[in-house]
Amino acid sequence: MKNQIIITIGRESGSGGHAIAKKIADEMGIECYDKKKLVEGTAKISGMDRNYVKKLDEKPVGFPFSGRIGAFEDSPESNVARKTFEYIRQIAESGESCVIVGRCADSVLKGNPNVLRVFVVGDVEQKNKRLARIQQISVEEADEERKETDKYRRSYHNFYSDTKWGDSRAYDLIVNSSRLGIQGTADYIKNFAEAFKEI
Repeated sequence: MKNQIIITIGRESGSGGHAIAKKIADEMGIECYDKKKLVEGTAKISGMDRNYVKKLDEKPVGFPFSGRIGAFEDSPESNVARKTFEYIRQIAESGESCVIVGRCADSVLKGNPNVLRVFVVGDVEQKNKRLARIQQISVEEADEERKETDKYRRSYHNFYSDTKWGDSRAYDLIVNSSRLGIQGTADYIKNFAEAFKEI
C-alpha cells in the first residue's frame, strides 16, 4: 500500500477538470494544487512577484505581450515554468498526498511510482455550454475561448514535455466528464485512485 498518492489532472478547457480535481481532493482529505496555490508557491520559492507569476502561469513560450527577450530558454515564460516545476517536485518530495492541476505535473513527476496521471476530456457541445454558463458569455464566444485555451495548454505541455498533451500513452486514465458529470467523474477517478493506492 502506498503512503503517498499524487493525482495529476490534465484537462481540456470546459471539461470541468478543475472542479473535478477540487472534489477529489476535498473528498479524499488532501490538498488541491491549482492555479492559485501553484502561483503562490512558485512566487514564494522564486522570489518573483505573484502577479508576474500569475500572468505567465501555464503560458507557452512566446505568449503574446510577455516581453520575451532572447532565447526561449531564457524567456520569462520558461523562467516561471522552471520554478513551477521545481515547486511541484518539492511537493512530491515532501511525501504529501495531493492533487495537482495542469502545469505538466504528469511529466515533471515522471517515474514517481506514487503518481496517478489523469486526463479529463469532454464533448464539445457540453464544454462550450459549461464555459458559457461560468463566464456568462455566448456559446459562440465560449467555443472560441475554449479553442484558444486548449491551444495554449497544448503548446505549453508539448514544449516542456517529452509526451504530447492528451496522448493516451502519457496517462494512466483518460475520462470523458460528459458521460458521468462532474461529481460522477470525480467519484470514478477517486475510486480508481483508491485502488491504485492499494497496489
